[in-house]
Amino acid sequence: MSLRVIAGTARGRKLKSVPGDTTRPVMDRVKEALFNILADDVIDSNWWDLFGGTGAIGIEALSRGASFVRFSDLNRAPIETIKENVEHCGFTDQAEVRRGDAFAMLSAKADKSFEYIYIAPPQYKEMWVEALKLVDKNMEWLTDDGTVIVQIDPTEYQQIELSNLVETEQRKYGSTLLIFYDR
Repeated sequence: MSLRVIAGTARGRKLKSVPGDTTRPVMDRVKEALFNILADDVIDSNWWDLFGGTGAIGIEALSRGASFVRFSDLNRAPIETIKENVEHCGFTDQAEVRRGDAFAMLSAKADKSFEYIYIAPPQYKEMWVEALKLVDKNMEWLTDDGTVIVQIDPTEYQQIELSNLVETEQRKYGSTLLIFYDR
């Protein structure tokens, strides 16, 4: 499956996949649907693509006018892939690529606030629950009007007890579920 940027300034640019099968690239129609939902809110926004993988979501956001994206991933292969993809699309100045453990990063003191935190971790390990709870506990990561977007397989879904975030919307596309959480 070839990855590409769907719209915006880097439209049509091909993205490299991460070697091996540790990541699961987001399908074009899910990406398209996500950005149709967000529409113009993407412009000038700051994103954290938490389990970055190929960087496809963050790069799409930049292509559509986001001002900054932090990409993070635990492993070297995705980090190298993200760096190459960001450079290929011409977004080096608006991107920060950090290698590290998502949970450790979310537990740390916030050094920036984001309009969007995108959580699409490896499947079936309930990592999304842990990440969501950490954001909920450490709300400085999110701007006042910020949104956490979770991308999981629908079978992984469960209601989660949260103090500061509330689930506002769900959209299902085949084997992908997008869940939106706001303050």
